[in-house]
Amino acid sequence: MKIGVFGGSFDPPHNGHLALARSAVVGLDLDEIIFIPNNRNPLKPNAALATGEERMEMLKRLIADDPKFALSDMELTRGGPSYAVDTLSELMMVQPGDYWFLLGTDAIKELPKWKNPHRLSHMCRFGVVVRPPITDADVMMHVPEEFKRYVDVVQMQPVEVASSQIRLDIKIGKDVSKLVPTDVLRYIQQKKLYKN
Repeated sequence: MKIGVFGGSFDPPHNGHLALARSAVVGLDLDEIIFIPNNRNPLKPNAALATGEERMEMLKRLIADDPKFALSDMELTRGGPSYAVDTLSELMMVQPGDYWFLLGTDAIKELPKWKNPHRLSHMCRFGVVVRPPITDADVMMHVPEEFKRYVDVVQMQPVEVASSQIRLDIKIGKDVSKLVPTDVLRYIQQKKLYKN
């Protein structure tokens, strides 16, 4: 079984996350992608604005229509900082398979700062998803030398959307209906998330 692991704050999850996951399924021929909202990103000091429970509910709605997408609350349940190496260790015990950890181009540059990155690289491959005009060569230029052989580059169509911009747009009352699926937006509105 070929499994993608897609971690992040997902605060909120949006169409860009869906596009990335769908590109990875095709580009890496994955059987499943597990979305895992983090409890706390050790490299980003700011805490999530929505609770873990709210982010789980939004993700549930985001992935509801795709049988290849699954959801896990393991990092929220574990608490503390969320480390990929701990998550992969747990996943491999309960669901053996071939794993790809999905990343954007910014995250792969930070890999040496992660907890036990060398151990992680022996547990999974890194699926780096890039949007034009960035090319495979551009990505590999920024991958630390010792990790290059563990990287697979996946191309995706550009989707101009970021969680931080969505939060700002919601706060100032701008329409974000083209950036998040209807069901996710409905939940955000019901819960009055990101209003202040």
